[in-house]
Amino acid sequence: MWVAVDAMSGDYGPDRIVEGAVSAVNHDGRKVALVGKEEEISEILLKYEYDTNHIRIVHAEEIIEMNDSPSIAVRAMQDSSIVQATQLVADKSCVGLFSPGNTGATMASALLYLGRVPGVLRPPIAAPIPQEHGPPVLLVDAGANVDCKPEYLAQFAVMGEIYSRQIFNISKPKVGILSNGEEDKKGNSVTLKAFEQIRNLPIEFVGNVEGRDLYGAGREVDVVVCDGFVGNIVLKATEGLSKSIFNVLRESIAKSSLAQTGALLLKPTLTAIKKRLDYAEYGGALLLGVDGICLIGHGSSNAQAVRSAIRVATECAEKEVNRLIAEDIKKYNI
Repeated sequence: MWVAVDAMSGDYGPDRIVEGAVSAVNHDGRKVALVGKEEEISEILLKYEYDTNHIRIVHAEEIIEMNDSPSIAVRAMQDSSIVQATQLVADKSCVGLFSPGNTGATMASALLYLGRVPGVLRPPIAAPIPQEHGPPVLLVDAGANVDCKPEYLAQFAVMGEIYSRQIFNISKPKVGILSNGEEDKKGNSVTLKAFEQIRNLPIEFVGNVEGRDLYGAGREVDVVVCDGFVGNIVLKATEGLSKSIFNVLRESIAKSSLAQTGALLLKPTLTAIKKRLDYAEYGGALLLGVDGICLIGHGSSNAQAVRSAIRVATECAEKEVNRLIAEDIKKYNI
């Protein structure tokens, strides 16, 4: 199975992306199509040893920048790395794609050229939120759909439950709706109606959950459903808080020789915690419900994130996540 990787759209150019692709080939046996400027990618590849049968380059001359209008750029820049990577999935030469570039452009390209899984009303972004122990909590939707109807949230619950079961190997994922209280009657008009729809589905529904539950500090939950407006704020706040905590620790340690000594002793523990809470362990966020695997990465994705994303894309294809989504949405009539 080949995975298309947009090699040009990250914040730091193609170096990290190519390094991650080579790592996926050498350590995991994956097959990767690197999409972008052939001359640049070829030059970077010269630094590595790898199975040349497992990496190929697909030339794309244009790059959609972070500040470009997604809908305009995707239609106007047919030879961009994002669009060409999507086309490889559309023509079935790759099972999925990963891009660390313009999120809106990646979504627009996927919707335009791949379309939706039959029955899916609105594809959501499924973002893993790392936990101290066990698999991550899956936040659905993390930004694709700002305004939602109750039936969208019900479909998000079904799609998130399948993803959590198939990729995180949770036998019966617990699904909840993000709300301003655990009581059944808390929430706005959309979440209250979605609550009634989801609790009638044959999934492990735990009801309303609060923000603290996303981080293992309250009710046990594996999939948290919300609209993309709320979900994106939660995701960005989480990322900002985690960075601030580590920055405060770093500054505090630098001010004291005693703290520096303690930090040396604690370095293995601190490194393990950082690794545990690092987004790179999961690669990126999956755009659920498009008819092809599409993973959206951070602009600052490092080699580990790229390798992880390639792994997740391959696993989604191997475990037929899209087929299961189509079957369940039809079966549940939502």
